[in-house]
Amino acid sequence: MTRASYRLGTASLLVLAALAATPAYAAGTASGTTITNTVSVNFQVGGVAQTAVSASNTFTVDRKVNLTVAEIGSSTTSVSPGQLAAVTAFTVTNTSNATLDFALTVAQQTGGAGAHSNTDNFDATNVKIYLDNDNSGTITAGDTIVTYIDELAADTSKNVLVVADIPVNRATNDVAAVTLTATGREGGAAGSMGIALVDNASTANTAGIDTVFADGAGATDGAKDAAFSAKDDYTVLAAALTAVKTSTVISDPFNNVTNPKMIPGAVVEYCIALTNAAGSATATNLSLSDVLPATTTFVAGSIKVNGTVNGAGVCSGGTVATDSSADSDGGDFNSGTKTVSGTLADLAAGAKEALIFRVTVN
Repeated sequence: MTRASYRLGTASLLVLAALAATPAYAAGTASGTTITNTVSVNFQVGGVAQTAVSASNTFTVDRKVNLTVAEIGSSTTSVSPGQLAAVTAFTVTNTSNATLDFALTVAQQTGGAGAHSNTDNFDATNVKIYLDNDNSGTITAGDTIVTYIDELAADTSKNVLVVADIPVNRATNDVAAVTLTATGREGGAAGSMGIALVDNASTANTAGIDTVFADGAGATDGAKDAAFSAKDDYTVLAAALTAVKTSTVISDPFNNVTNPKMIPGAVVEYCIALTNAAGSATATNLSLSDVLPATTTFVAGSIKVNGTVNGAGVCSGGTVATDSSADSDGGDFNSGTKTVSGTLADLAAGAKEALIFRVTVN
């Protein structure tokens, strides 16, 4: 800081005027800016105007370090068991008055409340951080794996993706909570992460550029630590399938269809009933395979797909399928392996459907 003072003689009039400083940015005047303020003093002696006197002061704007990290959206990320590259998205904003680098880390929570009125109970795997260069919210060819944001200017933001794989054995409503933390680092050298910042808030002001940490407390970090953190989470929505296989005797060689018994020569109908629990994800690409016991013989033309199942578990209806894999009707019998197979329609939450076929007891 410089100071100037003047001893003034007898004056009949003093008029003081200050020159305005440069207008401030949203994050404040840029650090390193020099602000000069000049005062002019007009006066008279004996009624005669004298030469004006002026004095100036110049100081350098210090660096205020501030930032925010915010989840993009306001709901959990719904994922499937076994899903690869599941994405949660965040925005990192530099509200400092200087260009800075920002180190990025992601931590997985161990129990406790998640971000959306839920409770963490598992960890995702293969967790990575990407810069969302096209702001699509999904992984695209132009996105890059990073450990820091390079040279983020004041009053600008970058979108960041936390990308992870979901273990296959997770159930509906399982939660994996993640926390993204950004920490300010020295800027000025593009292509490499700057060194850690030092807070000068507790030391005397200097004529150079001092640094003051001005950030608030994030989800897991404290205030005035040059860092900010935010949470998001993955919530599993799985299909909860149950399969029940029943058999019903249709006829026998002696009683025909009247009170038939499961004796040699009897025709038995199998029903494989699938149920997807309420609140579950839709189950897709349903494929069933059933190897027949050696003591039975497949009844040609008996395969039915997408049968209905009532509350008592009784199967009925369905679409008759051929016994050949050469078509796309969803049914097949392989005589070499004695295997009945069927492909069923997608099964929504709370829905039931069945594969039905018949055999003869040898």
